[in-house]
Amino acid sequence: MDLKRIFTAAAAAVAVAGCGDRDLEFDACGQIDATEVTVSAESSGRILSLDIEEGDMLSEGQLLGAIDSMQIWLQKEELLERKEGARARIVDIDRQIAPSLAQLENLRKDHGRFVALLSKDAGTQKQLDDNESQIAVLEGQIAAQKQTYSQNNEATMSEIGMYDVQIAQREDQLRKCRITAPVSGTVLTKYAEAGETVLSGKPLFKVADMDRVFVRAYFSTAQLSSLAVGDKVTVIPDDGTASPKEYEGTVTWISDEAEFTPKNIQTRDERADMVYAVKVSLRNDGDLRLGMYAYIRK
Repeated sequence: MDLKRIFTAAAAAVAVAGCGDRDLEFDACGQIDATEVTVSAESSGRILSLDIEEGDMLSEGQLLGAIDSMQIWLQKEELLERKEGARARIVDIDRQIAPSLAQLENLRKDHGRFVALLSKDAGTQKQLDDNESQIAVLEGQIAAQKQTYSQNNEATMSEIGMYDVQIAQREDQLRKCRITAPVSGTVLTKYAEAGETVLSGKPLFKVADMDRVFVRAYFSTAQLSSLAVGDKVTVIPDDGTASPKEYEGTVTWISDEAEFTPKNIQTRDERADMVYAVKVSLRNDGDLRLGMYAYIRK
């Protein structure tokens, strides 16, 4: 038997140690449990506030406190300033080359006049050749200017994109300085207090969804022949009263692997050689408590 199976069996033995105290007809027994979430710090720093106490009811997304974020905020502001400085370096290419384009337009007008004069023998070929040479040189200069300005603008836009990524990182870090409830539920344990300095990953509190709880019980192979996921069963919590309330539960999971019977487990066929773990989910009306023993009847 591997360690995982040993630990599972040991846990099941503890869970059902209190079963069997009542003269009830039942198929299996287990303990009331709930889905627990341990909320840890997502940022390092001093806890400015953590306004919760054990037993508090939380709503999903509820703001509960904050971790000091001043340095991250200052880094973000610096990046915003750098981004604006880079944006100011972006060149309006059309405006920058407008004088050269105007000069080119004049040369082309001159070209037309030189051609007309030459056709009337009123001008010289040299004048026309010089004009065409000036046009070619200026066109080359304008093309080079456009290329230089475009390359500089592309480099600046790349720099701005880098700042955008860094700003987004700081914004994500700022969000992680806010302590919120990941799920609706009840605070089970509080691990930290306001004023403490924590590192990222340190547990802050544990919350459990107490609206929907479950019972983990064990059934024999014979019992499973009439049990399937989705089946409705009756859950009877051992609340200490003479007439315990009955709840409707739903089978939400059945293990696909059998395991040896834990020492103190009780099923209808007590001390069956092999059993299967079964999870039964039920709605909590407020009377069910974690750790309470519960009987399962098909």
